[in-house]
Amino acid sequence: MLPEVTATRYVTPLREGGSLPGIVEADDLGTYVMKFTGAGQGRKTLVAEVICGRLGRRLGLRVPDLVQIQLDPVIGLGEPDQEVQELLRASGGLNLGMDYLPGSLGFDPLAFEVGSAEAGRVIWFDALINNVDRSWRNPNLLVWHGELWLIDHGASMIWHHNWPTARTAAAKPYDASDHVLASFGPDVDAAATELAPQVTEDLLAEAVADVPDEWLTDEPGFDSPDAVRRAYAEALAERAATIHTRITLGPRRAEKPSQAPEWLRVRVDGKAAK
Repeated sequence: MLPEVTATRYVTPLREGGSLPGIVEADDLGTYVMKFTGAGQGRKTLVAEVICGRLGRRLGLRVPDLVQIQLDPVIGLGEPDQEVQELLRASGGLNLGMDYLPGSLGFDPLAFEVGSAEAGRVIWFDALINNVDRSWRNPNLLVWHGELWLIDHGASMIWHHNWPTARTAAAKPYDASDHVLASFGPDVDAAATELAPQVTEDLLAEAVADVPDEWLTDEPGFDSPDAVRRAYAEALAERAATIHTRITLGPRRAEKPSQAPEWLRVRVDGKAAK
């Protein structure tokens, strides 16, 4: 189970995030990037963050530590921004925090070189969780102490927004043609050989067990939080086995060309984009 802390001070909002996460201090003297149950995307964003974050760490990827954060909305009474006050009032109780990485920089593919092995592992992982939010437009990667860190997995596992079609959706391919690491010669096959065997029933059970019951209750079509957890684990297990054969790298089809800037298309194609 994730460690649980209590927020003691709301420091500042992070406006580059669509759900308006904020930096908070907690009673364990830690500083966290907090994501709120009252944000527009709701609790499923937090569920995705937990499952994907814990799974990523178990597979050896760098993902900030996660905690459960108890929030008393009173800590935001001094916040001058009305939108932030409303978000805090709507998020009393249990929320999610990610360890704040002080001094980290947003990933710039022109300034930071990524090896083909690491690029392949990140792309394979994103394909596994169907992460649509690691493109050149919005990398959701940080560089901290000279190493690459993965953040913001709330838009992953899109199939959990419509469970009746989850099996079909989870079987779909993954288009990585606009992935921010597509230009670094990612060795996806090597990543699959290394990582897919690690996605065992026990590993998935550990990852989904970290989701608090209250974020899984009253899910339509399920009679218990554990039933929802099993559905997540089954979808991921099925995807892990063969997703590397359904990853699209390089330029998109002529009828749907990549929208990446020319420098990225040149690096992927090995020639000037037309």
